[in-house]
Amino acid sequence: MTHSRQTLGLALGFAGVFMFGGTLPATRLAVTTIDPLFLTAARATIAGCAGLLLLVVLRRPRPTMKQWRRLFLAGLCTIVGFPMLTALAMASVPAAHGGVVLGIMPLATAAAAALVAQERPSVGFWLASTIGTGIVVVFVLRAGGADGVALADLFLLGTVVAGSFGYALSGQLSRHMPGWEVICWQVTLFLPVSALATILLWPPDLADAPWPAWFGLAYVALVSQLTAFFVFNAAMAMAGVARAGQLMLLQPFVIVALAWPVNGEPIELETLAYAAAVVATVIVGQRMRVKRG
Repeated sequence: MTHSRQTLGLALGFAGVFMFGGTLPATRLAVTTIDPLFLTAARATIAGCAGLLLLVVLRRPRPTMKQWRRLFLAGLCTIVGFPMLTALAMASVPAAHGGVVLGIMPLATAAAAALVAQERPSVGFWLASTIGTGIVVVFVLRAGGADGVALADLFLLGTVVAGSFGYALSGQLSRHMPGWEVICWQVTLFLPVSALATILLWPPDLADAPWPAWFGLAYVALVSQLTAFFVFNAAMAMAGVARAGQLMLLQPFVIVALAWPVNGEPIELETLAYAAAVVATVIVGQRMRVKRG
């Protein structure tokens, strides 16, 4: 891997983190008036239609049988597990709280990459990720509220598991096909199921939803579920799943920053101090060796 390719991969990774960072605030906007299960199905349906259109227009070849199996497993995580658990959690806790819980995603992604993507992070990499994750966990314990935390945090922990394996499987597939194709085939594969679920779960009062809820739905469908993966899958292919995944340590603070203008959630000075500490661990971790299979 050339240094310039890895640098480009990390730059794309930062862009992907920012795009994914809008997911929880946008989801929080949507679930204030839209049912979480309908939101999960609708975002997959909209993304599926867009992804199918791209594949047809560009006449992309169909994946192999082995790739279909991995696309299905990845889709269970990125199209079903992650969105559904996120929506259920955002129905009861602030976006900022959800963001800091998701701070453990990089460590989980590195572990998933070791299992499914044949990557072997060095001891130094694990140490940097563990320290960064520890900082985020302390932040969660200090900043997390008590109302509905127990159930919502279970949903969020499930989100971490689903997201980490979804990233790892998608990153592995992105070594053999363009990253944008990986997510397009995933949403296309699940389109029949998601479309049927959208029809069955259609709320009778959907037309009365305010414009912020529609904005939230549009964002999670076209950005979170589709174009953000274009960017981040390419980043994982260039920089590696574990190394790109470690950039997710920055996502909690992107979410906290966006939750202020989008959801009216305040930013505290203490958060900025934690952000600086986490950024330091990311910088150190990027200098550590990661073997790729």
